Amino acid sequence: MARVCIIGAGSSGIASCQVLQARGIDFDCFEKGSGIGGNWRYGNDNGMSSAYRSLFINTSRAMMEYATFPMPDDYPDYPHHTQIARYFEDYVDHFGFRDRIRFNTEVARVEPAGDAWEVTLADGESHRYDAVMVANGHHWDPKYPEPPFPGQASFTGEQLHSHWYREPDERFVDRRVLVLGIGNSATDIAAEASRCSAATYLAMRRGAYVMPKFIGGVPLDQMAPSWANRLPFAFTRPILMREVKRVQGPMESYGLPKPDHKLGQAHPTVSADLLDRIGHGRIAVKPNIERIDGPVVHFCDGTSAEVDTIVWCTGYRITFPFLDPEVMGTAGNHVPLYRRVVHPEQPGLYFVGLVQPLGAIMPIAERQSEWIADLLEGKAALPEPKRMERAIEREEKAMRKRYVASTRHTIQVDFHPYMRLLARERKRRRGVKRALPAARPRVAAPVA
Repeated sequence: MARVCIIGAGSSGIASCQVLQARGIDFDCFEKGSGIGGNWRYGNDNGMSSAYRSLFINTSRAMMEYATFPMPDDYPDYPHHTQIARYFEDYVDHFGFRDRIRFNTEVARVEPAGDAWEVTLADGESHRYDAVMVANGHHWDPKYPEPPFPGQASFTGEQLHSHWYREPDERFVDRRVLVLGIGNSATDIAAEASRCSAATYLAMRRGAYVMPKFIGGVPLDQMAPSWANRLPFAFTRPILMREVKRVQGPMESYGLPKPDHKLGQAHPTVSADLLDRIGHGRIAVKPNIERIDGPVVHFCDGTSAEVDTIVWCTGYRITFPFLDPEVMGTAGNHVPLYRRVVHPEQPGLYFVGLVQPLGAIMPIAERQSEWIADLLEGKAALPEPKRMERAIEREEKAMRKRYVASTRHTIQVDFHPYMRLLARERKRRRGVKRALPAARPRVAAPVA
């Protein structure tokens, strides 16, 4: 029977715990902080949460909930982060595995040890496991502009990354605020700052489609009929684009730059407030920064503004501080994994929730964990490493063709096609003759 280490007790880690416990697979879960919830635990003392006080989810609860534990019926379509955190607490208590999580316990190193994995904790304690499930999240290591803008070091005002933003404080009230970015955090922070600032500027490198949360009273991600979810996005894109244009109009009519890509070729920006705040004159749209000179920020269109506070909404690095780069490198946020889960050259090392879906991570992490449990129990098989590497190359080529070039899009997946892909992997049984020891499958199977 395999013994497994789960790293992290956020939304992906607790999904792994639930699945392994249900299968009777022995595991330990280590959590750096004092509680569960990961990114959704506001003020998490593990330092890895980027939740701000006003945060609401931007995928509907029906899309976000675990299949094994629906959200309460009295939750709104888009719950607040406090409701999501309570949902996770109830999930853990319902399935009864809280005592299997070691809180305030940081994993310092994870190293191959023959046919096993050596896991060393920050206090020096060490344990050996047959498999490791990495679920430490990917929204916790802030990435700043690379390279820095000319003169960035000379800026005389306040600077912070969106990871550390919690609520408008003295850095925002009656100050001139610049937010750089056009993702979900950037639009939320700009809209919130615009209600108390002297001026708010929203600068961006490229345009984006700003999506509403509701169309015709229906959550955006619940609009499509179930049959449409089985079609390639290229077929459903025109329908969605028509509806967005009908509700929002063209982005240029708000002073935003015209997107240089098709809908779905970049991660969507969902905001119920941004366009109104621009229309009310409380947010001034600017192009990318050209240079910074003390308190003055110069933009690429030749305009400039004196600024007191800059919020860098420039994304995150994917990092695993407990893994040697030779075991798992992440330069440029490139993580070559089979089906976004399996390392072809490191048997027994799995990654859970390391995706950026057009949808929600939680059900994906749940199904990934089910697949991993199948592999641990010998109920499913993996292709040989070379076949996995070829599959990774094909997926990465398709991703480069579809998405605009950005480190933001290296782990992008479409929710419904990816869930079906995982379901097919769970059926891969050709050549399996016995349980696979130590989560190290050696049986080759053709790649679908």
